Amino acid sequence: MLYRASAAWARMELLAAAVLAVCVTLLILLNVVTRNIGQALFWVDELAIYAMIWMTFLGASAALHHRSSVSITLLSDVVRPAARRVIRKTVDATVFAFSLAMLWFCWRWFLPLDLAQTGFDVVAFQGSTFNFIYAEPTLTLGVPKYLFWLVMWLFALGATLHSATHLLSGTSPKDAT
Repeated sequence: MLYRASAAWARMELLAAAVLAVCVTLLILLNVVTRNIGQALFWVDELAIYAMIWMTFLGASAALHHRSSVSITLLSDVVRPAARRVIRKTVDATVFAFSLAMLWFCWRWFLPLDLAQTGFDVVAFQGSTFNFIYAEPTLTLGVPKYLFWLVMWLFALGATLHSATHLLSGTSPKDAT
């Protein structure tokens, strides 16, 4: 059940990352065309950067599910399968701890309960917490930056789900190789 949820989440992450990759390409092409005709759209650069950031975080989370993240296997390549399983579970536990820390930091950064306690009044929230996350606009798009920073929540949730799945699962065929 947990593995199916992780796999479904990873499919959604990869689909969103693929759509964002197409968006980045189209935005860069639009930027090239508009600059060549002397009518540059400066917001295109910023939107392309944010799309690439979202693509990267979503892809990184999906890579955790598929166990295709960049890794150094110098030690695990030369040890016996039993030691390899211990190493893999240690890595899974470390990634799980990191993802829980990410969730905690996102909670501390966005302070959703504090925002709700102020009745979603951003000015009152800022006055009581000195947290200006919901008021800072992007440079050229003019939309609140927190909308783009929400990818941190998605990454942390996905990483937690994927690492918990690996941590709680038994051995996989990759463990034996």
